[in-house]
Amino acid sequence: MDRATPRDGAAFVTGASSGIGRATALELARRGYRVAATARRTEALRELTGTGQIFAYPGDVTQRAEMQTLITAIEADLGPIALAFLNAGVFLPAERGRFDPAAIATTYAVNVEGTVNCLEPLLAAMTRRGRGQIALNASLAGINGLPGSAAYGSSKAALIYMAEALKLEYAGRGIRIQVVCPGFVRTPMTDQETEFKMPFLMPPEAAAARICDGFEKGGFEISFPWQLATLTKFVRCLPYPLRFRLLSWSLRRARRR
Repeated sequence: MDRATPRDGAAFVTGASSGIGRATALELARRGYRVAATARRTEALRELTGTGQIFAYPGDVTQRAEMQTLITAIEADLGPIALAFLNAGVFLPAERGRFDPAAIATTYAVNVEGTVNCLEPLLAAMTRRGRGQIALNASLAGINGLPGSAAYGSSKAALIYMAEALKLEYAGRGIRIQVVCPGFVRTPMTDQETEFKMPFLMPPEAAAARICDGFEKGGFEISFPWQLATLTKFVRCLPYPLRFRLLSWSLRRARRR
């Protein structure tokens, strides 16, 4: 099972109007892909199309039928989707103040159900062709429980598990499944963070370069920066009492004064 190349077809990026999605769409175009960029903000998508390699396909990932129609349209216009980066996601600051069922429902509708709505037609089309590459954008925040992140962190944990399950299920069908676990990237989402300092914060262009390098290498996990990824996974291996103590200590140190 080879990794996708621009010769195999188009790339598809959700959540492409800003942040990691926008930077990755631009980086994929620079590497030779024709890129179908999807998001709800039509005007922001159109700003990407000046390169001639990026094509705007506005859409709402929370709408299952809409995603099926949109992916069919992309393949009719640009050819088969060889590489899909399912990146659309939200973090709602409302969950920081209290346990908020509405915030949890909205977060899951976009981060998890939105990914599922894209996966259904993509997996069907790639299975028919016996070839394809799909990356789910999770987060290092999905590896350990963190206060004020019951919705966002658990939605990303769900995507990590989903990617692992799909990797095992589709490995023999010619479909490469990957999971992307970034640390802190400067985006409109992280711009909302005012309570904690964000270690190893990087610009979206640097994150996009690492993500696209990971697409080309073809391994299952694309996680960065290595310092934060290593520490996060180490903490995950600790017994719960020690893990909670270390996380609490780290969060106290990171809290903005």
